[in-house]
This record gives sequence, structure tokens and C-alpha cells, in this order.
Amino acid sequence: MVESKKILFVCVENAGRSQMAEGLLRKFAPQFDVISAGTKPKSQLIPNVIDVMKEIGIDITEQKPKELTNEMIAQSITVNMGCMDKKSYPALFVDDVIDWNISDPKDKDIEELRKIRDQIKNEVLNLITKLDDQ
Repeated sequence: MVESKKILFVCVENAGRSQMAEGLLRKFAPQFDVISAGTKPKSQLIPNVIDVMKEIGIDITEQKPKELTNEMIAQSITVNMGCMDKKSYPALFVDDVIDWNISDPKDKDIEELRKIRDQIKNEVLNLITKLDDQ
């Protein structure tokens, strides 16, 4: 039996971008094992992030911010959502991190959140294509 590829989406607070990416990958590529995490996770997701995901039929209300572990990094293909805080983001020191450089959704209005969501969706769909070709 072939083990599914593990994908890890990382940002500092694990309350927005990485959670959107996790929800999108679960929907479009359930064959992959996906998780998101952060180095300083918040206690809950950004409410408007949940709302913009519901607009495209993805419910992430059950997802919770999680703390990033070295084990997660070691076992996964790691995607940095755009966090560049070297003190808070140890995965920057991993050789094969994919970096998407996506804006932080914190304190953004709903229109900006939609743009961020759509950018993440495009990145996720491109990632799926690349992973399926491997």
C-alpha cells in the first residue's frame, strides 16, 4: 500500500492562511494527508477567514490552530505561507520549504480576504498538479 504524501502548511499564528490552505487541499485533493500549524498559534481561527471559505463551499469551522513541531516538519512537504519572522518560524531553516509569500489576512477587510483566499486556492491547485506529477 502506498503511503499518502503529507503536506504541512505553516504560518506563525495558524489562524488564517495556513488554515485556508489546509481546507482547500482537503477539498481538492483528499488523497493527501494535510495539516497546518504555527509557531505561535492563536486560540481560534480568524472569523472572517471562516466566512470567506464558506462562500466557496468549504467549512473550516472544526479546524483548530496547532503548534508546529519538528516531527511535523520532518514527515511532511512543508509550505511556508509567507511568514518571515525567523524567531518564530524554524521551518525557514529547512532546506526544501516551498514559500508562497501570501499576505497575512489578520485585520484585512472581506474583499482583501477574498483575494488572499483566491491566491491560496490557485497555489493549492498548482501544488496538487506538481505532487500528482511526482
